[in-house]
Amino acid sequence: MKLYNLNLSNFATKCRIVVFEKGANIELADIPGGNPKSPEYRKINPLGKIPALQTDADFVIAESEIINEYLEEKFPSPPLLPKSPEDRAKVRFLTRFNDLYLDPPFRALFPQLNPKTRDNAIVSAKLAELQEHLDLFEKILPAQGFAAGHDFTLADCAIAPTMFFLTNLMPAFGAKPPTESRPKLAAWWTHVQTRPSVGKAIGEMGVALKAMMGGK
Repeated sequence: MKLYNLNLSNFATKCRIVVFEKGANIELADIPGGNPKSPEYRKINPLGKIPALQTDADFVIAESEIINEYLEEKFPSPPLLPKSPEDRAKVRFLTRFNDLYLDPPFRALFPQLNPKTRDNAIVSAKLAELQEHLDLFEKILPAQGFAAGHDFTLADCAIAPTMFFLTNLMPAFGAKPPTESRPKLAAWWTHVQTRPSVGKAIGEMGVALKAMMGGK
């Protein structure tokens, strides 16, 4: 089994966290052709997106959340989804909240990293959107523990890599860190990084981000 991966990708990282948690024997593979849009990789994953999980020669799973749900079923121990349908729904809501509400506005900021070519109107709009969604996340989070409650779940796997980006990139646009004035978010972020799987994956993201920024 092979996970096509880029360490800087938050979507690939949430899958790596699950792989690390499960202790699954899955190869972390580079992207053929060095680019998700390369012809070599398109033959594997026609979407040209990262990650993709190749389970055998003929079966490839795209989309990170589907990959993680598959890994949960394939490697059920330790469990990353709760037992009750209600609690499972809560975890899935949080993973979708990450994918649909936290990720898109910060992703729109990536092309604005260079101050010389920055569109301040786009930056202001996307930062305002992020602040609104982070305020909502603060309300949703429990007072202690992990994102969906006492247990570490797929919700934490999904949100932790996005929080890494928000923590590192929002100040670059003159915005306050996402944890400032959000005590529950700050407590969760500190707590989730103590999880060995998260610490390892976030560390890999940090090395990759430093390389992307020219080692600065």
